[in-house]
Amino acid sequence: MVTFKSTFFRITLVQWLWKNHKSKWYHATYQPHVVDRIMYDEHLVTMVQTAYTLQTSNIRGGLSITDSKKTSDPHKNATNGDKKLQSPYLVIGSGNIGSAVARELVNRDKTVVLIDRDAAKVETLKEQEFEAIVGDLHDPGLLDPIDIKSVEVALILSSDVSANEDAIVTIKQASESIQVIARAPNSIARTKLMEAGADSVIMPPRVVSDATLRILDRVESARHASNVLNILRSIGKGKLAIVVHDNPDPDAMSSAVALKTIAASVDIESEMLYRGEIGHQENKAFINLLQIDMGKLDGPNARSLEDFKKIALIDCSMPGENNLLPKNSDVAIIIDHHPAEMKEIHAEYIDIRPNAGATATIMTKYLQELDIPISKDLATALLYGIRTDTLGFKRNANPIDLTAAALLYPLADHDTLDRIETPAISTETLDVFGEAIMNRKIKGSYLITNVGTLRDRDALAQAADYLLNLEGVTTVLVYGIGEDQIYLSARSNDIRMNLGKSMQDAFGGTGSAGGHATMAGAQIPLGVFSDTKDRQALMRISEEVVMKRFFAAIGVENGDE
Repeated sequence: MVTFKSTFFRITLVQWLWKNHKSKWYHATYQPHVVDRIMYDEHLVTMVQTAYTLQTSNIRGGLSITDSKKTSDPHKNATNGDKKLQSPYLVIGSGNIGSAVARELVNRDKTVVLIDRDAAKVETLKEQEFEAIVGDLHDPGLLDPIDIKSVEVALILSSDVSANEDAIVTIKQASESIQVIARAPNSIARTKLMEAGADSVIMPPRVVSDATLRILDRVESARHASNVLNILRSIGKGKLAIVVHDNPDPDAMSSAVALKTIAASVDIESEMLYRGEIGHQENKAFINLLQIDMGKLDGPNARSLEDFKKIALIDCSMPGENNLLPKNSDVAIIIDHHPAEMKEIHAEYIDIRPNAGATATIMTKYLQELDIPISKDLATALLYGIRTDTLGFKRNANPIDLTAAALLYPLADHDTLDRIETPAISTETLDVFGEAIMNRKIKGSYLITNVGTLRDRDALAQAADYLLNLEGVTTVLVYGIGEDQIYLSARSNDIRMNLGKSMQDAFGGTGSAGGHATMAGAQIPLGVFSDTKDRQALMRISEEVVMKRFFAAIGVENGDE
């Protein structure tokens, strides 16, 4: 755990991750690189975390990073006369972590002076060709042998909180411009050190736990990749059906392309299949510019699932819910990022990660773990899939999405991305926007609107995103009537609401519904009303059902304001 008092980030996290991790993302040990000097605090804190992790991995019997308790004359230093030592870096406390940090700095051609209260340890450091002096952290004269003007960063890494606190005060009194990074065993000590003037504080137990979790993530990713490969190999000379949800979006389509690429790496033939339409202008540009070949599961040229030995369900998790698969379908692989009731999901292999903002993020990790080359078109598709599903990393985005994007960013075709993101808007989409605006009904901060007979399902989500920008509105529900279903799309920026759960509560009993806390969708079968020729009457019935159920689910009395 690191606490920063000062702000030094001047480049985005994605740029930072790309700059420092463009070759491999996981290592046997956690070894993050550093960035430019504009990130002074982050530079040194990362290095301290690294050193701590590496050192503790070699200590038997648990963590034991302490300074010797032997004392000596703090002014008894073997310096050349009265000449003061010059160094931009001070490492105070030369236990395991201190000496490891100093060694790392020296390896990076930095000038370092170590200060420790143990004279014997100081002599040992000198024998190892370190510049080291004796000094007591409690002593106000701690920095007397040092040319203060030369010091840029002080790393106080003693295990004694009181001593660290005194050293911080001494350093800050000598020069406020010196950046101080200190070590604390817990959050209470961290608060004390921050109040004493530390610019950054590291907590070794948290550093170790974070590093352990990172290694665990790497191990789990490798296991996931191995399981998928084993299932793909079992297909043999058969074919794999890669099924995505109805009216697929870029996240679903790019993830399907990634799985097709993985299957091809072990000589397994596959096809990507969907039901519905690809209506959104950007989505049409997406498949055209990237030459993505998707087969249909409905219509005159529909593919039969009987032609395939195994089925993979991508970016959705339940057969029959927002996809054409029968509810009892035998599915081999399910990969998704949407929250789901795991007890209701059955497949040979299931990988559902709600902590990922996009399924494309998960598929990028598979490609990375399997060391499969990512082509320019595939990188472009996956990056666009992540960006659209996270709304430019502003919605449900997590570190895993940023690291995946950083891997893909230098491989993608950014000219193609620009062309995908700026397509011409169709008259059908413009009509949907107009209907949504004219038919809006607002109750408090909730906006519900219908777009009448629906011709372009993708336009529902676009209209919901657009109307969420209306002043005073925190939640939007847009719906329209298709041939045999009512389609709904919802968006919210109300932190008190879990929109996915609310949609499930409102419409899950009569149709299919779900999603995330801030974005969700649903489909309600029209049933006996599907043959009704009076569309206005059907719209009135639909409006009553939708509004009543939605407001009941979110605990708001039905009505208008």
